[in-house]
Amino acid sequence: MDARVAELFGSGNGHGSGSQGVASSVNQGHNGFEVAPKKACVKNNKKAKARFSRHFKPSNNAPYLPPEAEEGNIEYKLKLVNPTQYRFEHLATQMKWRLQEGRGEAVYQIGVEDNGMLAGLSDEDMRISLKTLHQLAEKVGADITILREREVDYDSDVPRKIAEVLIRKVPDDQQFLDLRVAVLGNVDTGKSTLLGVLTQGELDNGRGRTRLNLFRHLHEIQTGRTSSISFEILGFNSKGEVVNYSESRTAEEICESASKMITFIDLAGHHKYLKTTIFGLTSYCPDFAMLVVSANTGIAGTTREHLGLAMALKVPIFVVISKVDLCARATVERTVRQLERVLKQPGCNKVPMVVSTTDDAVTAAQQFAQSPNITPIFTLSSVSGESLDLLKVFFNIIPPLSNSKEQEELMQQLTEFQVDEIYTVPEVGTVVGGTLYSGICREGDDLVVGPTDSGHFHKLTIGSIQRNRSGCRVLRAGQAATLALGNFDRSLLRKGMVLVSPEMDPTICWMFEAEIVLLFHAKTFHKGFQVTVHIGNVRQTATVEAVYGKEELRTGEKAVVLFKFIKHPEYLKVGAKVLFREGVTKGIGHVTKLQPIAQYQPSQSEDDEA
Repeated sequence: MDARVAELFGSGNGHGSGSQGVASSVNQGHNGFEVAPKKACVKNNKKAKARFSRHFKPSNNAPYLPPEAEEGNIEYKLKLVNPTQYRFEHLATQMKWRLQEGRGEAVYQIGVEDNGMLAGLSDEDMRISLKTLHQLAEKVGADITILREREVDYDSDVPRKIAEVLIRKVPDDQQFLDLRVAVLGNVDTGKSTLLGVLTQGELDNGRGRTRLNLFRHLHEIQTGRTSSISFEILGFNSKGEVVNYSESRTAEEICESASKMITFIDLAGHHKYLKTTIFGLTSYCPDFAMLVVSANTGIAGTTREHLGLAMALKVPIFVVISKVDLCARATVERTVRQLERVLKQPGCNKVPMVVSTTDDAVTAAQQFAQSPNITPIFTLSSVSGESLDLLKVFFNIIPPLSNSKEQEELMQQLTEFQVDEIYTVPEVGTVVGGTLYSGICREGDDLVVGPTDSGHFHKLTIGSIQRNRSGCRVLRAGQAATLALGNFDRSLLRKGMVLVSPEMDPTICWMFEAEIVLLFHAKTFHKGFQVTVHIGNVRQTATVEAVYGKEELRTGEKAVVLFKFIKHPEYLKVGAKVLFREGVTKGIGHVTKLQPIAQYQPSQSEDDEA
């Protein structure tokens, strides 16, 4: 949606989210809608036609949306009044296509022409159109939720409305839409508590009771600080209602009844655990990042660093200001202003958008997905529950970043699964957790895992597969899961390995070239310098073998650098994002060239197996 949707569906008083820093781009008033409707809507009303021609004045705020796109999951419909059987079948097919494009979700704008003209409908036509839409949704196995209705202020005798409707497919065979949200922010900002409140369905007692279910280690419970990566799930059913643990459901039950799943990746806020946080951001491929800022402390500690990491990795980010129950309104507003200043800085170039009503949340979700510069800001409390519903509305509506076509293309490729976690489970054996980057993975598939220290691969067979703690037969590209490998020797596995199809010829290398930008360095960056390199799920120390065209690098300078891993060779791809650090030294870039191991032969994997 462009800014004009926000104008149309804004709070109407000009003081909603738009007045908070979005000014020109997302103004929440409804000024400028005094333009008459298109001829089709008033063809039986000659008086209105005459008035239209007499009063028409060109306006920059003409009531138009962008013209309807052939692709994507947004459909415009002027009206759906008593369609013939043939027309009904055609509309059902069209709805299936839109749902497929949005991977199970579609948005219908009723009362809008194909060219984007906001014509509006009378109350009776709107009622019949919504009834027809409901019948269409039933036919294709979906549910509808009216997101918002709005009168359009035309110079006509009859008030006219437009409606925005979310269509969501009822899940079949566990094909729920899964979005991953990385949770960032400084230590003690309330990240784990907020996730506990969202996923458990009960408010916190002010002393961190709800976060206890999220912790994985005893020292985390004792100190109250997250040191490892944990996953929590929040579901939404086809009607848009929250599905979580509040009704004592198991994760399996949540997966069965949810059409859309938000998987939260709870990361560590303390600087001591920064490498864990970077690993979570690079290896788990989050769709979005949620930056949590405490209302009483503002931007402090690792907040700027986490914001910079998300932006370097091009992860769309939105902000949650927590603990608003602890401070006065003036303190909250000061924190919001401080955030807006940081987000508008030349390095960020974001457009902050404070969300204060349900309409704001709907607009924010749609604009956030379409423009990476829009940054919604929520102010809420995990203790009083203030504005928690707005965040849930946002999560319910936010669409996936990739469309169905991109996922189809990835699924056509050979299987590649990135290993992020390794466990030993009693009576199951060795289990690996990670993300399927491309292809399809089924129970019983024969894959190879590697590279080993010598650059070889081992054969293995996939046992069972679990997604979000419930069984799953087929894993598709982009989905995260755990795979049981039976009695495969755990000592042969490590984080950073990949499971690939035996037909693939993976590029294994000790050395690679990357075009980098040095973000910060205390002295100079030169040959022989050692840094920790993060590339996807790979995390290893590497030595700078050469800096091409320069003797040394200083802060802010660019160069092509040759790196060499010091422990073992890794599987890399050209174009992959590189993030490196060492103490206060930080840099980002991308892989430009690989130097494969010359002696690597795929057939040698059998020798190692023996």
